[in-house]
Amino acid sequence: MKLVTAIIKPFKLDDVREALTGIGVAGLTVSEVKGYGRQKGHTEVYRGAEYAVNFLPKLKLEIAVPADRADKVVEIVAASAKTGQIGDGKIFVLALDRAVRIRTGEIDDAAL
Repeated sequence: MKLVTAIIKPFKLDDVREALTGIGVAGLTVSEVKGYGRQKGHTEVYRGAEYAVNFLPKLKLEIAVPADRADKVVEIVAASAKTGQIGDGKIFVLALDRAVRIRTGEIDDAAL
C-alpha cells in the first residue's frame, strides 16, 4: 500500500476530486494548510497598507491506495492540479505499512 500526499492550490480541489473519482478512488482526506516553497510568499495591499504573506494557503490531500495504483493516482493528481504557474504544489508517495478499518476490522487493501 502507498500513501499519496499532495499539496495543491485550494481552487483545484474539485478538479482533483472529480478526476480521482473517475478512476475509482473511493476516498481521500483534505486538510487546510499553509506553507511556502520556491514561491516564498507574496505581498498584498489591504486598506492602503502593503504587507507580506509568507505562508500561502494550500490544501493537503492524503490518499491511501494499493501499491499498484499509486502511479496512476500521482499521474491523475498532477494533471488535474496543474495550472502551469508557480506554486502548483508537490506530490509525495510514502510506503504504508498497515491500514485498519475501525468499524469492521478489515486490514490493509481490504480496509481501503
